[in-house]
Amino acid sequence: MPPFNDVLGDIGLTMLAISLAGALGLLFGRLSLWGVGLGIGGVLFAGILLGDLLARAGVGLSPEMLEFIREFGLILFVFTIGIQVGPGFFASLRKAGLRFNLAAAAIVGLGVAVTLAIHLLFAVPVPALVGLMSGAVTNTPGLGAAVQALADAGATAEQVATPPLGYAVAYPFGVVGILVSMLVIRATTRPSIEAEAAAYDAGRRQTGPLPSLNIVLRNANFDGLPLSSVPGLFDAGVVASRMRKGGALIVPRRETVIALGDMMHLVGPDDRIRALRRILGQSVDEPLTTKGTALRWTRMVVTERRVLGNRLRALALTESHGVTISRILRAGVELPVEADSTLEYGDIVTAVGPAEAPEAVRGILGDQLKRLDEVDFPGLFVGIALGVLLGAIPLALPGLPAPLKLGLAGGPLVAAIVLGRLGHWGPFMWAMPPVANRALREFGIVLFLAVVGLKAGDRFLETLIHGAGLAWIGYGIAITLIPLLTVGLIARLVFGFNYLSLCGVLAGSMTDPPALAFANAQSESPAASVAYASVYPLVMGLRIFVPQVLVLLLL
Repeated sequence: MPPFNDVLGDIGLTMLAISLAGALGLLFGRLSLWGVGLGIGGVLFAGILLGDLLARAGVGLSPEMLEFIREFGLILFVFTIGIQVGPGFFASLRKAGLRFNLAAAAIVGLGVAVTLAIHLLFAVPVPALVGLMSGAVTNTPGLGAAVQALADAGATAEQVATPPLGYAVAYPFGVVGILVSMLVIRATTRPSIEAEAAAYDAGRRQTGPLPSLNIVLRNANFDGLPLSSVPGLFDAGVVASRMRKGGALIVPRRETVIALGDMMHLVGPDDRIRALRRILGQSVDEPLTTKGTALRWTRMVVTERRVLGNRLRALALTESHGVTISRILRAGVELPVEADSTLEYGDIVTAVGPAEAPEAVRGILGDQLKRLDEVDFPGLFVGIALGVLLGAIPLALPGLPAPLKLGLAGGPLVAAIVLGRLGHWGPFMWAMPPVANRALREFGIVLFLAVVGLKAGDRFLETLIHGAGLAWIGYGIAITLIPLLTVGLIARLVFGFNYLSLCGVLAGSMTDPPALAFANAQSESPAASVAYASVYPLVMGLRIFVPQVLVLLLL
C-alpha cells in the first residue's frame, strides 16, 4: 500500500486531495486574460491535474467517499440555484420576459440539434457527447445531470467517467465563444451602444416604480360620500396613502367622507390612477408631504413569520393603527397594493400613518434586518429531502425507452424552485440570504468539480493527445457558436432585439457570469443584467434536463 494511504488513511487522503483541488482551482480560476477567465471551472482542471499526478504515483482515493461528496456537492449546488431563481421563475415566463425566454430556449434547442447531428455524422459516444455539450455551453449542472443519468442507466465506470473529459475539452472555448458571438453580432449589425442604452431606458420608464398623483376632488357626485364608494380605489391596486381635508393631513379610510376640494395622494399603476383622475377631478403639482404634520411615512422589512401569506385586509392595519401600506417592494419590483395583497418574507413596505403608529406596525411586520442574514437550516434540509424523493420518482414519457427520473440533479432543483416560490410553510422557511446562498452554492460546485476532475485525471491527457480530444474541441466549437450566432443574428436583424438585452440573453442562455460581465462592460445600462436574470431560471432547468433525455434516448 502506498505510504500516503498508510499515513493519512483513505478518508484523510481523499479529503486532502479534494481540498487541494478546490484551493488550487479557485486560485487558478481567478487568473484572466483580457478580462476572461475560467472562474469556478478552474477547479475541474486543477482536479484533473492532481488526479493525473496521483494516478502516476499509484496513490488511490476512496471511491465510496468520492461518490458521496460528488453527489452531495451536486445536490447542494442545484438546490441553492432553485431557491435563488424560484421567486422569479414563473414571472420570467410572462410579459417582456417571454420574448427573451423564447430566444434563449431556441439557443438551447438548436444546441441540442447540433449535438445530435454530431452524434449521427461522427458517431461520437453518448457519454462523451453529453459532456461536450455541457462544456460547450459552460453549464456545470448539466454535466452533473449527465453523470447522474449515466449512473442511473447502469453505465460502466468508464462511461460515467467520460462526460467530465468532454466537458473539460470543450469548456475553454465555451467561455470564449460567447464573447466571440457578441462581438460578431456587434460587427455585423453595427449598433450604437448609446442609442441602445437610451432606447432601453425609455422603455423601462414605462414599467418602472409605481407612479403617484395628487388629485383634488371636483366631481360633485362624490361630495359627501365615503371613499369606499369610489370605484377602483382600495381593491383594484390603487391606494390613497394620505389626504388633506380641511387643512389637516390624515390617513384616508374606507369610511372617510370626502368633500369638494379634498386632495388625495394616490399610488398605483399609471392607467388606473389616470382613470380615477378622470372621474374624481383634476391632478395638481402641489406636494402633499408629511413633513411638519402629524403623519409619518417609513419603510419596513417583513420578517415576522406570523404575517407571511396573510392578506392586508386580514391584518387590518388601517382599522387598528390608522396606517396605510402604499407600496410593496418585492425582489426589486414595486407591486400594486390591494386589500387582498399578501406579504412575503423580505418584502419592503412603505407605511403611512400617525407618528406613533410605525412602532406598533413594526412589531407586527417584524422589520428585523438581521433576520435577513439568517439561514433556516430546517427548511434547507427538509427541502433537500423532498428533492431527493422527487428525483427518485419514475416518469413514463411517450417515446422514451425507459422512465425518466429527475435524479439527484433535477429533483432538488424542481423542489427548490417550487419551495422558493412558496417561500414558507409552517415552521419552514425557504428564503435564503444572497450571501449565504452564494456561499453554499459555490461550496457545493467546488466539491463536485474537484471530485469529477480527480476521477477523470488519469485519462484526460491520453484522450487529448492520443485520443479524440482534438476532434472533440472542434465539435465543442460547433455546439457553442452555431446556436449563438444563428439565434443572435435572427433576433437582432429580424425581431429587432435591443443589442444590450440580446447580449444578456446570449450570456443567460449559457448561464455564464463572465459573459455577463463582458456584456455589462459595454454600457452602464442594466439591460444585459435584466435579460440575463429573465432567462436564467428557464435555461438552467433546460440545461439540466436535456442531458438526461439524451442519455435515455441514445445510450
